[in-house]
Amino acid sequence: MREIVSCQAGQCGNQIGSKFWEVISDEHGVDPTGTYQGDSDLQLERINVYFDEATGGRYVPRAVLMDLEPGTMDSVRAGPYGQLFRPDNFIFGQSGAGNNWAKGHYTEGAELIDSVLDVCRKEAESCDCLQGFQLSHSLGGGTGSGMGTLLISKLREEYPDRIMMTFSVIPSPACRIPSLSRTTQPYLCTSSWRTPTSRCALITRRCTTFAFVR
Repeated sequence: MREIVSCQAGQCGNQIGSKFWEVISDEHGVDPTGTYQGDSDLQLERINVYFDEATGGRYVPRAVLMDLEPGTMDSVRAGPYGQLFRPDNFIFGQSGAGNNWAKGHYTEGAELIDSVLDVCRKEAESCDCLQGFQLSHSLGGGTGSGMGTLLISKLREEYPDRIMMTFSVIPSPACRIPSLSRTTQPYLCTSSWRTPTSRCALITRRCTTFAFVR
């Protein structure tokens, strides 16, 4: 099996990731507790690409969830599929990045990155034949841009022959956002593009993505 480990960084990345797991769980007939409730054998085909079969036949996402503040993780846990994830795969800080790329990449994010990589390694080691990693994040937030690109560079160093794909949300002038974020987002986005990135990136506008996750 060619497994994929899904990482989600920052508030936007975790919102996208949560919706992703809702949709893919429904496609495979997996309910919010991780129990298979499908009615077709086709739903079980390649289910192990994104899910790990745990004790008792429960399906658990191959997911790594990270943020530099706890509020996002609380929102994910309170969501309809919040109990689907492994509790140990939630990695978060307490201070946040404050729309600062350097905090996410060099200071607060750098202090947390080893914990994130430990979980990534654990998920990778549980795979029979790891295909690669995917990352959901925003290029307009401090954690998604700064810590997200830091994670990409670390994973590329450790797994140079594995696929690295990102689902990256770019700022959009059409969205209503606070004036501070509107001022800093171009710098955050530019800093992210100047760092080593993935082999494949799917780029979407912020407004388009928010319409999807809602």
